[in-house]
Amino acid sequence: MSLRPFHLAFPVDDLGAARAFYGGLLGCAEGRSSDEWIDFDFHGHQIVAHLDPNAARSKASNEVDGEHVPVPHFGLVLDMEEWRALADRLERAGTDFLIAPTIRFAGQAGEQATMFFLDPSGNALEFKAMADPAKLFAAD
Repeated sequence: MSLRPFHLAFPVDDLGAARAFYGGLLGCAEGRSSDEWIDFDFHGHQIVAHLDPNAARSKASNEVDGEHVPVPHFGLVLDMEEWRALADRLERAGTDFLIAPTIRFAGQAGEQATMFFLDPSGNALEFKAMADPAKLFAAD
């Protein structure tokens, strides 16, 4: 299945910190930029960090498999090897996880490895990997 890239624009309060986090820690190549925004290649998808020093951050969450998942959040579904490598890199970097790397829905159709953390501006990210990638949208 071939997917078209998505585009996501989100607020940050410090472009330098966003550049270090998305470009440095997460390894996203930088595209176009200005004094007010930066494009990043987020595994083939276009995300754009827009400078907004006054952006309000949500503290909302929903319970999912016994954890409080931040709302809103964005991220990627990686293959398991990529997910483990990213989890290791983030742990070595001392990342403060909202939800540490873990397995959710163990033994169920939606079994997945997941982790949540914040960028420097407080935007929540989730990276996951499915035990069976064909069951990404499985209901049971």
